[in-house]
Amino acid sequence: MNALQTPQTLKNPPRKPRRHPQWYARRRLKTDRAVAVEITIKLVANAIVSAAAIAALIRLLPYQSIQQANLQELRDEVQETEALVNNQRHDFSRYFDPIQATKVMQQQNPRLDPNQRRIILTKLEEAPPSESKGALTSR
Repeated sequence: MNALQTPQTLKNPPRKPRRHPQWYARRRLKTDRAVAVEITIKLVANAIVSAAAIAALIRLLPYQSIQQANLQELRDEVQETEALVNNQRHDFSRYFDPIQATKVMQQQNPRLDPNQRRIILTKLEEAPPSESKGALTSR
């Protein structure tokens, strides 16, 4: 039976564009307006939130610069304190080292070891040149 049919009958006839009733067009127009209103409200809400965030950041910038200055000051103090602590550690280990105990005692005590002699350096006063020549030749 299929062999007897013509090729035109096998094809689907072209569809006519459907005409929607007017109520359907009005309904679609209302839904499009609702979507547009919803998008507008979202955009306005996002703009308000963005403006509030930018205002908050602008108010926080001076506070942040003050905190950076305070942090730098603290870092400087920490470096100074670390240097003092390192010196104290060095002195502590030096004071309690039995090998260096005698050197420390000599530095802190005005007494001398009996095997040592105190040497005191003084400046020699220079005599005028005419007197020194005469003094050398007369002897």
